[in-house]
Amino acid sequence: MRQMIVHCEHENIQMALIEDGRLAEFAVERNSEQSVVGSIYKGKVVNVLPGMQAAFVDIGLKKNAFLYVDDVLHPHLEKQPKQKPSISQLLTVGQELIVQVMKEPRGGKGARVTTHFSLPGRCMVYMPTADYVAVSKKIERDAERSRLKGIGEQLRTGEEGIIIRTVSEDEPIDFIRSDLEFLREEWARITEKARKLQAPALLHRDLGLLQRLIRDSFDPYEDELVIDSLPKAEETISYLKDSVPGIEPKVIHYSESVPLFQAYGIDDQLKTGFARKIALPEGVTIVIDQTEAMTIIDVNTAKYIGGDNLGETILQTNLLAAREIARILRLWDIGGIIIVDFIDMEREEHRHQVAAAMEEAIRKDRSKTFVVGWTKLDLLEMTRKKARESMPLPFAKPCGACGGRGFVLPSGG
Repeated sequence: MRQMIVHCEHENIQMALIEDGRLAEFAVERNSEQSVVGSIYKGKVVNVLPGMQAAFVDIGLKKNAFLYVDDVLHPHLEKQPKQKPSISQLLTVGQELIVQVMKEPRGGKGARVTTHFSLPGRCMVYMPTADYVAVSKKIERDAERSRLKGIGEQLRTGEEGIIIRTVSEDEPIDFIRSDLEFLREEWARITEKARKLQAPALLHRDLGLLQRLIRDSFDPYEDELVIDSLPKAEETISYLKDSVPGIEPKVIHYSESVPLFQAYGIDDQLKTGFARKIALPEGVTIVIDQTEAMTIIDVNTAKYIGGDNLGETILQTNLLAAREIARILRLWDIGGIIIVDFIDMEREEHRHQVAAAMEEAIRKDRSKTFVVGWTKLDLLEMTRKKARESMPLPFAKPCGACGGRGFVLPSGG
């Protein structure tokens, strides 16, 4: 059973996703710092850089947004030219265009934007110009994949593109059609606003944290949602009933005197789950170090003694660690390049088993995660896509004394 525990306080919303009693995901949104990922703007090109094959677009934020040439070409690979044109052939300074934010502004960098538009719904992602149908890889049955792909092809018109999500599995065509019609209307509203407004202008903002997570993560038939705000609980029930007619969602308004996160043991799990060194009950330890370029994860046996066979003990240690590392990646929302230093294994078969265990464990991850394979130094290389800033520690800031390095330099004298 999965539970979504939501704590609302002043300007903050904190969400904890519990799977089998353990913290699997944690997210925070401050109303004053609402994410712009997924938002659609009418922008104006202010600079075109052929050497970088990119342009900068004013969308009304503090920093101009970055638009790469690949995000200007047709979203369907088969419809792109065999030889990539110069960005200067596609865009000119002063040109107005509609763009969608795909990555948050970070540090001194502006947001990254694209013209490959996508509007996520409950059962599909609608792409008004993509011209293809795809089905979630998490739907494994060939017959069901073929049925859903056929429905997508039947429903779409013109150059519309559709990615059918896992929630559509075994659902009738009317369920999928209603979602498509809603998203079509949303896109029509966006294009109408673009026609009327001058750049830069906001045309569409994605849902807030609570509704977004309910749309993307919450199963209204199986999952339970506990929330300590009565207005938000009522709003959530209304949203779910509109999204999935005919259900009675499992939404509980928590009103006890004990704080919600304390009552559900989330405070304790946050303290241990975001530590640099994580010890599993079996005695295995995992150490996580983040740099600007990548994340390094080290696995140690610590107190785990396993059986009499050293090779099997190492294998079991690494298998335990692989499943836990997949959970850590989701919980910390780690993105980019990830290198895992498992305990050295002599047998190639064991390395295959560990990589397979990792691939199986990351199937629960909503973010696109890819196991690249083993390097020549027997390190497992992975990548994980993310659009928003990761949060190594909720509400935490780097230490003022050591600058986040983990140590304090001795004073001179």
